[in-house]
Amino acid sequence: MLFIGLFFAVIIVLFLIGRKSANAEVFINAKPDKVWGILMNTAKYKDWNTVMIPLKGDLKEGNTVTYEFHQDEKNKYEIPSKVKKIETNKLLNQGGGMSGILTFDHKYILEEKDGGTKLTIHEDYRGIGVPFWSPKAVEKAYQRLAEDLKKAAE
Repeated sequence: MLFIGLFFAVIIVLFLIGRKSANAEVFINAKPDKVWGILMNTAKYKDWNTVMIPLKGDLKEGNTVTYEFHQDEKNKYEIPSKVKKIETNKLLNQGGGMSGILTFDHKYILEEKDGGTKLTIHEDYRGIGVPFWSPKAVEKAYQRLAEDLKKAAE
């Protein structure tokens, strides 16, 4: 009985401390509507995006979009992501993962600033698997993605 109690206590602690995030930012010399148009046109992602390539699905609230995520030159993963919220020219929010184990909440945030756009790519991770994993490689990939989008828009 003590073992079972200890096991559940460890699971609860892992769940409570299982929180990390990745963040990337870039300033783009283009208005948010231009950046948004590029971001929402998944048919053209292969022309500019070296990180997240859509394999199937449409960017519409409630839909699932499956991406081929190129974390780096060696590692690529197929990741399904549910479109949670879209605010035109401001926010694209997607999420997924394994509930309780490792989930992600991914956001592209566009803010008009100084005649251009501040783009933030932010992802929060939750779950009992998070303490055993580092998002640093993902954060580097998202910085590449932000730079890719900058080049495409400018």
